[in-house]
Amino acid sequence: MENKQCRCNWGTMSPKMQEYHDKRWCKQVHDDNELFAMLILEGAQAGLSWSTIIEREDNYRIAFDGFDPVIVAAYDDKKKESLMQNEGIIRNRLKINAAVTNAIAFLKVKDEFGSFDKYIWSFTDGKVIDHKVKDMSEVPATSELSERVSRELKKRGFKFVGATIIYSYLQGIGVYNDHAVDCDFR
Repeated sequence: MENKQCRCNWGTMSPKMQEYHDKRWCKQVHDDNELFAMLILEGAQAGLSWSTIIEREDNYRIAFDGFDPVIVAAYDDKKKESLMQNEGIIRNRLKINAAVTNAIAFLKVKDEFGSFDKYIWSFTDGKVIDHKVKDMSEVPATSELSERVSRELKKRGFKFVGATIIYSYLQGIGVYNDHAVDCDFR
């Protein structure tokens, strides 16, 4: 008899969504390049479903040079135009330009704090906030923390970092643990 695991209700939408749910969502991330990758992916998701982005994530990682912020910060108009022609990603000029802007801002934060990891985790003194939700309907779209982080990032020049995007980002990098309490992947 197969041992069936309990997942958050969205965690079985597709094989890629299940893998993301099981292995990455609400798991602590401290690698600067992955923190940058998640910031760009969350910004690309604005106005779309997360599954739309997850299904294209491999294409994004190739198109954006492994999400190396040093490389992305140096993108010129020719590179941005080539991204606009890439059918494997969301071809939105504002989002592509924001990725470059965010790479520049990301590197400035990294220079100031020693790492983006130190900066982003400083908002919670390095602690995970576990909301202990019973059901996904209890998870808000924003929070006081996501609003504060959003304001701070905007002051530093970041784009596509509204409070809703940042709430999702904080889940994606493990600052928030919003797995349902009965989820086997908490």
